[in-house]
Amino acid sequence: MDYKSAGVDIEKADNIIKNLKEKIKETFTPEVLSDIGGFSGFFDLSNDNFSNPVLVSSVDGVGTKLKLAFLSGIHSTIGIDLVAMVVNDLIVTGAKPLFLLDYFATGKLDEKIASDVISGIIKGCREAGCSLIGGETAEMPGFYRDNEYDLAAFGVGIISKDKIIDGSSIAFKNKIIGLQSSGVHSNGFSLLRKIFIESEKFDINKKIDEIGKTLIEELLTPTQIYVDIVLKLTKIFQINGMVHITGGGFIENIPRVLPERCKAVIDVSTWEIPYIFKLTKQSGNIDEIEMFKTFNNGIGYILITPQDIVDDLLSMLNNLNMESYLIGEIVQRESDESQVELKNYKNAFKI
Repeated sequence: MDYKSAGVDIEKADNIIKNLKEKIKETFTPEVLSDIGGFSGFFDLSNDNFSNPVLVSSVDGVGTKLKLAFLSGIHSTIGIDLVAMVVNDLIVTGAKPLFLLDYFATGKLDEKIASDVISGIIKGCREAGCSLIGGETAEMPGFYRDNEYDLAAFGVGIISKDKIIDGSSIAFKNKIIGLQSSGVHSNGFSLLRKIFIESEKFDINKKIDEIGKTLIEELLTPTQIYVDIVLKLTKIFQINGMVHITGGGFIENIPRVLPERCKAVIDVSTWEIPYIFKLTKQSGNIDEIEMFKTFNNGIGYILITPQDIVDDLLSMLNNLNMESYLIGEIVQRESDESQVELKNYKNAFKI
């Protein structure tokens, strides 16, 4: 017997990385000192332009959105989701993403699937301006079903200590600006699968006229990567707080950056909720508040800024081709109040 007969083909895994090596190296910045295939990745910080540099780290996965990749056989975009979930968390602090390491685990390695997934990770890293300096491809027979896998990634960013954005400067009358999401992103898929897949009421391959694509294409649209836009904004404008709308939606994520005395009042009528969320709400008979506890509902990222820069900031976002909206403000919070108040949400999901 040998390792291959037990279900682990090391040569196949090596070939996948060998074939993608040049693409991976395209993500490298001059600070990367290591090559692909070593035991560790090296990144040189000596040439950075940050005073009192602080490293910022984040780790995440894609969740049960993977199930839709398995179901559809579309594996080319899920790697972009993986990168987005990590780097969008890093930039909330104002940090510049530096590098990423990925983990791909499967029961039996399929070269086409693995190559598609890792190619998506490479594409996401290039979009985020960070280097893919290492990773792990694990083949574990009997641990996963055929053609199924799991993904995770760990990322590191950098920021000057005196420029960390942690929400502590958020003040009353600050305004809240929402940046458009590209779709559902990578959260709430356990509920989405229950509504659209397990109910068997929908043909996921049928085009939805209101969306302009099939249901499966819409659900697999990769998470928007906000790195380039946010870093440009933070160089010019005073941003007091930022929020990446992920699992927990508005209700759980916004309080993570708010001082105890502050409450965010969100006017849901200030943007048009995309059809996919309206369809989700109606098909699943979901309460509006539950929708805002679970999904981004068209707003993937939030900026909290002083009132006097709002017009200029919105103008720059428009020039950067990022659809954005003034969606609310910060007010004083009573001790027994929730830190998020939603206004005008009752009719927002009507089809």
